[in-house]
Amino acid sequence: MSVNRRTTQDASPAHKGGGRRDRTHNGGASDVKMVIMDVDGVLSDGSIIFDTKGVEYKVFNIYDGAGIVYLHRAGLKTAIISGRSSKTVLYRLKELGMTEIHQNAKQKIEPLNKILAKYRLSFDEVCYIGDDLPDIPVMKQVGYAVAVRNARPEVKKYAHFITKNHGGKGAVREVAEKILKAQNKWKTILQRYDTIS
Repeated sequence: MSVNRRTTQDASPAHKGGGRRDRTHNGGASDVKMVIMDVDGVLSDGSIIFDTKGVEYKVFNIYDGAGIVYLHRAGLKTAIISGRSSKTVLYRLKELGMTEIHQNAKQKIEPLNKILAKYRLSFDEVCYIGDDLPDIPVMKQVGYAVAVRNARPEVKKYAHFITKNHGGKGAVREVAEKILKAQNKWKTILQRYDTIS
């Protein structure tokens, strides 16, 4: 059985394949129990800065970090699967309370399967946010695949949703809010700040 994937950013028919039920609008977001994401191009804008000693620096968006924290507060789990390794990434994600940090993953399916087995999750309960070709195998498997706005065209073909924001510029926060609103958990987040009656 093939499926037509459509995104809120592109109403034209997308890639057919995967053998899972169609995910449109909030359909997949409501089932998500874990959000997994790439780092470079998703949590960051893809830039890598080195100083004269070879020390690597990255810039992260504060809104994306808050989105990860809100997911945790709502009871959802988060993880990263990255093809590179960075102490800066490790420091930032630990600061945000993320414990599933998988770096140096040249083939991302293996850590994905380990994460699912550890938490006894199905593919349909996972959202994955990607931007480049190594993310495609994971996006083909999960129940809710997201491509950031700056993702390669080949990646967007496998997305159920494409963000309005670029990676490293609020895309993760956008996905976090979309999922929490689909699950009627966003009001609980707002109540912490007394923004609703």
